[in-house]
Amino acid sequence: MARLAGLLRSNAVLRHLRLWPVLKKIEMSKMESIPATPLQYEFSRHSTPRGEINPGETLIVESEDALSGQLRQASDRRDKRTMPWSNPVNGPFVVRGAQPGDALAVHIESIEPLIGQCATYTGAPRGLTEWLGSDVPPGTRICPIRDNFIEWSPEVSIPYAPMLGCIGTAPDWGVPTTVPAGNYGGNLDLVEVCPGNTIYLPVFVPGGYLYLGDAHAAQGHGELSATALEMPARSKIRVDLIRDAQLSSPRIESPTELMAVAVALPVERAIMESYARLILWLESDYSWNRWQSYDLLTQVGQISIGYYTSGAVAAKVAKKYIVK
Repeated sequence: MARLAGLLRSNAVLRHLRLWPVLKKIEMSKMESIPATPLQYEFSRHSTPRGEINPGETLIVESEDALSGQLRQASDRRDKRTMPWSNPVNGPFVVRGAQPGDALAVHIESIEPLIGQCATYTGAPRGLTEWLGSDVPPGTRICPIRDNFIEWSPEVSIPYAPMLGCIGTAPDWGVPTTVPAGNYGGNLDLVEVCPGNTIYLPVFVPGGYLYLGDAHAAQGHGELSATALEMPARSKIRVDLIRDAQLSSPRIESPTELMAVAVALPVERAIMESYARLILWLESDYSWNRWQSYDLLTQVGQISIGYYTSGAVAAKVAKKYIVK
């Protein structure tokens, strides 16, 4: 590491690309904001940490949009020949004391646009060409964000409802990219990963290795074109550590709902698994008989679906129905 640091200090080009910050041990509680670069496209336990925090500390993290900044004006086009990767994230961040079997509780406090606009484009209609055809226009759309609304067109405004498309910890086996999702989190694209909510993530490696990014100004359920209203963002989070949580997949908690997440294909399996995980959560933490929970969720349960080809589903129940 010392040799590598010396090489980087002597290389002005690499310094210009801002690769050098990864070599610093950053005390995050003393920082205003962690820059988005260098962009990361994997949830890897092998990457050099951007910094370390103690449980309970707050991070302010910048991230580039899912399109790696390629769409800034209406004439721009997404060019995967020059930038084949999508969904850059910031990280990893080490949480001191985190060990396999623990869980990180990531409290999302705010998500703010960095440049006052978001971007989208038509994208490939995966699975829809049977009905819509394959003659897809570029459809680049640059949308200003003003007064908590997104100006999608002169006639249509969409409420600003920010979320993180990608959030996760590093698995202990394999190195997934930022395109799929799994039991570590990843590219969940669930609208509930938003300010005011807490995301619980399993820890697989010492330190947890937390990543986040791919902020959306808004997104519909299913993210039909695979491109939401993508934006560079500044996210404020607080990270707590839950010892020996033994989570098998992410969970989400809002002020009013509990949500269990599963990732599987076909999506019907993800729906079944997410409901099963929610039932087992109610049994273990809220003393509900599993069959009583099964019956209740049949009547009042709801689901949220991420990008429709990724298989990420959250099964939800309102807290008002749960008595501990």
